[in-house]
Amino acid sequence: MRSQAQAAVTVVALGLSLGLMAACSDSDSPDVPKTATGSLEQLAAKAKCAPDMATDAAELRQANCTTKDGRYVLATFSTDRGQREWINGAKDYGGTYLVGRKWVAVGEDKVVTALRGRLGGTVEEGSQHHSGSSGSRGSEPDHSGHRAS
Repeated sequence: MRSQAQAAVTVVALGLSLGLMAACSDSDSPDVPKTATGSLEQLAAKAKCAPDMATDAAELRQANCTTKDGRYVLATFSTDRGQREWINGAKDYGGTYLVGRKWVAVGEDKVVTALRGRLGGTVEEGSQHHSGSSGSRGSEPDHSGHRAS
């Protein structure tokens, strides 16, 4: 009987935890709008950016943007999988990522924070880039996208 009570407490605690996480989602925050959707040009217009196209392919469209808040890269993807693969690869280089459905904006934290106020989305952080003082001395092959010389 005691194990059933412990299991019930665990289920209730898990439910409360999930409820609190849902309460913190981007759509419930008063300063964060619902996550934007649309083409690269539509997203850029919502972000008040005149996009400078860098890549215009069927699977990926990418532009450089500059606003009063700073510079960032805005990219749109034809598939969710393509977006996730791009983000996972890019995160090795650090940075702050604002992620929406089939789009991402990458820039400094303060720029992404300001942009989130216009586009909504979820903030993700890239890996911390290691310097030579981390103890690894850079001898790891292909570490963080860099090859040892």
